This record gives sequence, structure tokens and C-alpha cells, in this order.
Amino acid sequence: MTIEKKTVLFLCTGNSARSQMAEALLKHRAGDRFDVFSAGTHPEKVDDRAIDALSRFGIDTQNLVSNHITDFKQSFDYVITLCDRANNECRSYPGAGKQFAWDFSDPKMRVDSNAFSATLTEINNRLSMFILVEDELIQSTTGPTTGTASVESTSSPELAISLEPTAFYKSLTDDIRLKTLMLTHYHGELCVCELIEALAEESQPKVSRNLAVLKKSNIITDRKHGQWVFYRINPDLPMWAKCVIAQTTENNIPLISEDLQRLALMQCRPNKASFCK
Repeated sequence: MTIEKKTVLFLCTGNSARSQMAEALLKHRAGDRFDVFSAGTHPEKVDDRAIDALSRFGIDTQNLVSNHITDFKQSFDYVITLCDRANNECRSYPGAGKQFAWDFSDPKMRVDSNAFSATLTEINNRLSMFILVEDELIQSTTGPTTGTASVESTSSPELAISLEPTAFYKSLTDDIRLKTLMLTHYHGELCVCELIEALAEESQPKVSRNLAVLKKSNIITDRKHGQWVFYRINPDLPMWAKCVIAQTTENNIPLISEDLQRLALMQCRPNKASFCK
């Protein structure tokens, strides 16, 4: 059976590095299942260091060009922002089937000597999770797909908040809190009602209490939009804490696969619209 390709748009501010790397990686790894594009809210020239990092991973960079978000008029099955600024400027892309908010540090601002390669690896790890989860969700509705995979966090350390390891690890000992962090790591941002549906919990106060524990520990932050309150991983968490959450999620997808399925089937999910320019 021929499966229609899903369309993916990666958004960043300059469309010069992170979104270009994500576009090239997903095309390389799953171009048979996804048509992939990228754009910027304020596009710049594609960074030569991003091209160099991709080339060293053996990935084709010939067709990488910088695009403005207004260059695309069509709808996409997935819209994925890769930085906070793009997420704030475009919380609800018109016609997006699913929208994720992934936040990766700008490699131009990182102090690492191999900043672009490090960012490429981080994006690749996140895409491994994306491909695994979305292929499973697609298969559950359309039947098996075939494909191959290849190539095998994140605010600036100077801005990271202070976090006691004991308090952090204690926050992970409850199943609701752990799965909440894993689900928000994958989706970028979720509200209470979405978490209740995903976790198959009947008690909103129970979920809210666990969210309060995570918020008090500065592990998650929230924002209010209309009647909804949305939660996400605190972007100012220290790198080691972000890595723990990322590695736990990316290497334990079966733990939340049923939760992701329930969320994907949820009806009347809250509208995250703010503005998109």
C-alpha cells in the first residue's frame, strides 16, 4: 500500500542553521515518508558552519536555501519551531496538523569548540524520537510503513537557573511527574486537559498537584492563554537537567507510547493561537 508522505515545516528565526540542519537530517533519514521544508521569521544566509557540520555527517546540502515563512502558503502536517523566538512569533501556524515547540541553543552563541556538530547531534537525537513516535502513530491508522534511518541541551549555561540535584531527582519519582516531563519534552507545550487525556487520569486536582510540584522546583514553567494554562520544560534549566529529561524520553519511548496515542486521538484540543508573522 502506498502511503502519502507527511509534510513537515521546521521554523527558526534566521533559517540559517538549526532549521536547515533539521530539514537536511529528516530528508536524509526519512525522506521516503516525509516531505521536509524549513523557513525563518527573519531569514538570513545559510551559515557555512552548518553546511560544514552536515557535510561531515555525510548529508547532502546542495539544495539548502533560506526561506521566509511567508514563502509557504500551504498547510503542513507538522510544524516544528526550533527556538523560543520563533515559537513566540508563531505559536499557531495556520492549518498545521500538529505543532511542536523544540528549543535548541543557537550554535552561533554556544561556547563549544564544535558547537554546530553538537547542535546537529542534539537535533538528530530529537528526530530519532520524532520518527519513532510518528511512524508508530501513522501505522496505527494507515498500516505499516517502511524506511531507513541513518546518522545517529539547551540554553546558555550563563542563564541557567540554580537547581539542587536532590530536588530534581525527587521530582522524577512520581509516575505522573515523570511522564509529564517526557510528554512536554516531546510536544514542547501541553495544557492540563491534554495531560489528563494523555495520562488517562480522571482527577484534574491530582495532575494539577503534580504540576505544582514541578513548577515549584522550577523544572517547568507555565503561560496563560485565554482560559488555558500551558506548561513546558523550563528553558533555563541547567544543561545537565535538560540532558537527563531528553535522554530519559528519547530512550524510553515505549513508556509513553500509549499516552502519545491517546493525545493524538484527543478531540477538541485547546487552541494555542496567538499570532504568526
